[in-house]
Amino acid sequence: IIRSYLMSIPFNFRLTDFPVEAETLRLEVREFLSSALVDVPKETRAETWYGADEGFSRKVGERGWIGLSWPTEYGGSGRSAMERYVVLEEMLTAGAPVGAHWIADRQSGPLIIRYGTHEQQEKILPGILRGETYFCIGMSEPDSGSDLAALRTKAEKKGDKYIVNGTKLWTSGAQRCQYMIALFRTSKEEDRHGGLSQFIVDLSLPGVTIRPITDLAGRHHFNEVVFEDVEVPETMLVGKEGDGWNQVTAELALERSGPERYLSSYALLQELIKEFSERNDYEGVTEIGRQMAHLTTLRQMSVSVAGMLNDGENPALEASVVKDLGAVFEQDLPNIAHRLMDLEPDNQGNDFQKYLAILTQISPSFSLRGGTREILRGIIARGLGLR
Repeated sequence: IIRSYLMSIPFNFRLTDFPVEAETLRLEVREFLSSALVDVPKETRAETWYGADEGFSRKVGERGWIGLSWPTEYGGSGRSAMERYVVLEEMLTAGAPVGAHWIADRQSGPLIIRYGTHEQQEKILPGILRGETYFCIGMSEPDSGSDLAALRTKAEKKGDKYIVNGTKLWTSGAQRCQYMIALFRTSKEEDRHGGLSQFIVDLSLPGVTIRPITDLAGRHHFNEVVFEDVEVPETMLVGKEGDGWNQVTAELALERSGPERYLSSYALLQELIKEFSERNDYEGVTEIGRQMAHLTTLRQMSVSVAGMLNDGENPALEASVVKDLGAVFEQDLPNIAHRLMDLEPDNQGNDFQKYLAILTQISPSFSLRGGTREILRGIIARGLGLR
């Protein structure tokens, strides 16, 4: 009976190994980072993919590591999803400031390749590949909670333009981006899914206002983006009008399953290991072992999803599991570290206290980005036939 039940579970995680060329690339990336990160402060490294440095992004672009797995006909390197995974993993574990180009490389570029027009591709993709063109994601809105289909920002067709009015909330990195991939309502609200469309929005257009949302640490990562009679050319519609919902759901596996979903607190874990390496502390060593077991399991699950993407599959359910478990792991670690070390977070203290302060202050956002915990668990429940 148990075997029959397990075989009926729709999740398809499987052990996946990296090919030889991926491990060769790993050594190349490590050598690059050993010199490229010399002047990057430890505090910036602790922010992982929250941290942004446009100069660093251009260096990554010069190496051909942005758009690494994009087809060569679009300017990419045509390499595998597994090779791209290795680059991301090495960047994150080293604390590289990848935040500027992250979204464009991970999903905006692939979206434009898959659904965009030739004109859009020629105009935008080269800048992404050079590490000079950055994107943010315009999905969440005030008053819609975690129900993306309840969004109310409207794009009304008038001639050869769409007139956009509404607000996007929790928009990561909008203050440094040239473009937003935005999901707008283009037909009646009763048509919850079929009435949504995606657009490439130039954030320098008249009527676009970007307002910072400052976090507890005084950092500016999230934004509120307001659209007031913004004229978006119809040439910037992505795909067909009304196809936005299907496009967004196709992106989710790209957004929810990568190493950024379990490595955001990695710098703190490293510091914790360093602190306990010379201590005879059974509780501390046992707890660190437990966290390393969680980390190793999450990594294998994430690599499994990368393997499925590499094979052309759509592991949306598996990606949701990785994202949910990864957020729990990342958010628990600052509390565990605080309990074991009995030291307070302090931006002026030693390295451990600085890392603890940064992660304690930014970790509440980990369960927001990429889909809230409630939404993810709803998706998982449907996959199990429980909803």
